[in-house]
Amino acid sequence: MPTADAHPERWDVIVVGAGPAGCAAAVAARRERPGARVLLLDRAAFPRDKVCGDGIAAEALDVLAELGMDAAAIADGYPPVERLRLSAPGGAEVERRMARAAHVIPRRVLDARILAEALSQGVEFRRHAVRTVQSTPHGVVVDGLRADVVVGADGAESVVRRALHPAPPAGTVALAFRAYADEPAGQPGTQVITMTSAHWPAYAWSFPDGTGRANVGYGEVLTAAPPSRAAMLERWDALAPTAGTRDALRAHRLPLSTGRPPVPDGRILLVGDAQCLINPLTGEGIFYAVRSGQLAGRAALAGAGAGSLYRRTMRRALGRHFRHTTLLARVTRAPRLIDAAVRACRHDQRVFDDLLRIGLADGLLTPRLVTGLRP
Repeated sequence: MPTADAHPERWDVIVVGAGPAGCAAAVAARRERPGARVLLLDRAAFPRDKVCGDGIAAEALDVLAELGMDAAAIADGYPPVERLRLSAPGGAEVERRMARAAHVIPRRVLDARILAEALSQGVEFRRHAVRTVQSTPHGVVVDGLRADVVVGADGAESVVRRALHPAPPAGTVALAFRAYADEPAGQPGTQVITMTSAHWPAYAWSFPDGTGRANVGYGEVLTAAPPSRAAMLERWDALAPTAGTRDALRAHRLPLSTGRPPVPDGRILLVGDAQCLINPLTGEGIFYAVRSGQLAGRAALAGAGAGSLYRRTMRRALGRHFRHTTLLARVTRAPRLIDAAVRACRHDQRVFDDLLRIGLADGLLTPRLVTGLRP
């Protein structure tokens, strides 16, 4: 990579992080201006693992298709998962068919396929671990490379975000453990979420990928100092013991959208986890990643006006949804309200669909969902 003293390369857009958010941003910029010079940087070689629940909502695939990507090819080999079982903290349960089937695609596969789609649309990629991001009057310098605009898509521990904002506030970060295991007997083709009032908000999950394996895990919102690894695993085992061994056990932090920083003016944009875009109700982040990437990529060609344009388009696309998820996260601090919602889902498919839409995509609090929250 060139040094700051050399004659630097000049790019229209540099995207730091080549996961779904970064690829969506890069492709959106190329589609906004087909001749744009867009560079993706990532410290990893692909394919690479990424700690995640691997659940991909249909709405996330819709965004990828809007970007000209082959959504069917991205999901190939991982059949639709049509059912979801929810167990509330107080024991209420519901299992129903989802209005739109999800997919469970290991991130090692998903991210490599999305990157390949981005490269096919003229985006350039280099493996590089970014260390410095510096704003100048006429652009942004990333380790000696100059760009009109930089998009930070480098995850929960974003180097780019640290150049703009402090750490997310307390109470707006979750901690989760993820592993892979054999698909549990008795729940073929069904995603399972099991909640607990202990250490609330907290839940365990099992998401089968259709190959006989499942992504399994446990997470909770941090309200104090992070618990030890042993304590987290003990809580997981108590809630959802897994038959057999758990492979590829890893932990990760999830910065929730309730603590997202403001979008500033200027030439540095943040997307996905770097912008703290994790749904506070479910921990879902892929839809937010690709939607925010799409919006940031379109705005990035505005140069010095990129930040204000991105802020306006984010507000139009997701502002009302964010207000509703923040309100819902606040009121459901009382676990009994989740039990009431699950009971309402058991009696009305439409409440179930509304709950999933706000938890997995860009849904809103509907009157019937509000009614269902009444204990």
